[in-house]
Amino acid sequence: MKAADMYKARAGRPLWIAWVIALLVLSFASVGAEGGAGTVQVWLTTGNEQNLLARQEDLLFGPVRGAPVIVTVDEGVTYQSIDGFGAAVTGSSAYLLQQLPHDARRALLEELFGEEGIGLSMVRFTIGSSDFSLGNYTYHDTPGNRPDFEFAHFSIEPDRAHVIPTLQEVLEVNPDVKVMGSPWSAPAWLKQSRTLKGSRLRRDERYYAAYAEYFARTVEAFAAEGIPVWAITVQNEPLHTSGGYPTMRMAATEQRDFIKNHLGPTFRARGLTTAIIAYDHNWDRPDYPLAVLNDPEAAQYVTGTAWHCYAGEPSAMSRVHEAHPHKGIYFTECSGGEWSTHFGNNLGWNMTNLIIGSTRNWAKSILLWNLALDPRHGPTNGGCMNCRGVVTLDPATGRIERNVEYYVLGHAAKFVRPEAVRIASDTFPGRLESVAFRNADGSIALILFNPRGTGQPLEVRWRGQGAQYILPPGSVATWVWRAEE
Repeated sequence: MKAADMYKARAGRPLWIAWVIALLVLSFASVGAEGGAGTVQVWLTTGNEQNLLARQEDLLFGPVRGAPVIVTVDEGVTYQSIDGFGAAVTGSSAYLLQQLPHDARRALLEELFGEEGIGLSMVRFTIGSSDFSLGNYTYHDTPGNRPDFEFAHFSIEPDRAHVIPTLQEVLEVNPDVKVMGSPWSAPAWLKQSRTLKGSRLRRDERYYAAYAEYFARTVEAFAAEGIPVWAITVQNEPLHTSGGYPTMRMAATEQRDFIKNHLGPTFRARGLTTAIIAYDHNWDRPDYPLAVLNDPEAAQYVTGTAWHCYAGEPSAMSRVHEAHPHKGIYFTECSGGEWSTHFGNNLGWNMTNLIIGSTRNWAKSILLWNLALDPRHGPTNGGCMNCRGVVTLDPATGRIERNVEYYVLGHAAKFVRPEAVRIASDTFPGRLESVAFRNADGSIALILFNPRGTGQPLEVRWRGQGAQYILPPGSVATWVWRAEE
C-alpha cells in the first residue's frame, strides 16, 4: 500500500493504476521466489530523507516481465577496476576527530571505514597545510625562508598531533585503506616569492631537484610512521592561486618537466613504488593532463590523472582515457556546502556527476573533500568558509551529523570494494541512471538513481532473468546479489 500511495501522489495517476503496479510487483516477486536464480539485497536513500541507506525487502530474479525502463546488466563487458571511495583527512578533519574521546572516535572510524559501516576505502591528506588546516606550514620550513638543500629542517612534526594519529587509526580499522597525499604548496624557500600563498617554483634545476627530494622524504617519513602512501598528486589545483591560503601555480609544461627530469627519476632511484598522479584539478582543462601524458618521458612515471568537480563535465575524463587508455583516472575532490543545502538536490547531483557519472567516465576512485567539519564549517584557514564535511562533528558536544555526502559515499563504498570491475549496464540520463560493478568475490553491485519527480517502475535483467521494482522519485538504490557460476 505504501508503494502504491507514493506512486499515486507523485505521478498523479488514478489509485487503481498504482494498485495494479504494486500488485504486479508483488506477483513478479512471488514468481521469482518459486524459480529465481538469486536474491537481491536492496538499500535505499530517498530524496525526502525518509529512507537513509535503509535495507529494503529483498527481491528475487525470476521470469522477465517487462517494465517502462529496462536495465540490462552484462558482466561479460568490463571496464576499469576500482581503487576506492572516500574523503580527505584534512588538518581540520583530523583535529576534530582527535577532540573526541578515544572510544567515540574509534566508533566513528569503524562506522566510516569498517566492514560493518559504510566501508570507505581511500583517504587523501594534505602534504603540508591547506585551506582546512590549523595554520600555514609545510614539512620543510626554514628560518627566514632561507634555502636548505641539505634538508636540515625537514620534519613531519607539524602533523604529528592530529593528522598522523588519525591516519594510523584509520589503518588500524581497515589496513587496506589507500592513502593519497597532495601538496597545496611547496616549501616557501623553493618558490619565487618565498611565500606559501601563491607564486610558483623557482625555475632552477637545484630547486626542482630539492622539491623532488621533498616528496621522497615525505613518503619515507610517513612510511616510517606505519602509513604507506599509495599515491601522490604533484600539485593540488595547479591552475589556482590565492593570497589567502597556501597555493602554488604550476603550468602543464612545468609539471611535465618536473616529473620527467626530477620526481620520477628520484622515486625510481629511491625504490619508491608510490604512484605519481598528474593534474589534480577541474574537468574543464583536459588539455593540462594531456600535455603531461603526451610526453613519453614524463608519462613513463605517471600512473594517471586526478580530477575535481568545480568546473567542466565528467566527460572530460573520457577524453583523456581515450588518448591514454592505459593511464588511470582518479576523481579526487568535490565539496558540498551552504550554497546548496537541499538534501535531495545534493543527492541527485552527486549521483549523476560523481558516483555514476564519474565512474562511467573511467574514474577508479571517488574522493570527496573534508571527512569532518564542525557546525561552523571549519576550522578554516583562509579558503572556503561554508564547505560541508561528509560528517559534521561538534567538538563541544560530540554530536555527529551524517550529511548527504555520507549517504552518497555509502551507496558505493559499502558495496563496491577495491579491485571491483565496472561492468556494462544500461543508463538513461534524465530518466533512470545506473552503474554496475562485479566485486572480486563474485558479487554484483548495481547503483540506480531516479532523477525524476515521479516513481520509476523498472526491470533489471541479468542472465536472462528479471527483477522488478519501483524506484521512488529523486532516490538512489543499490542492489547487491551474488553471481552463482
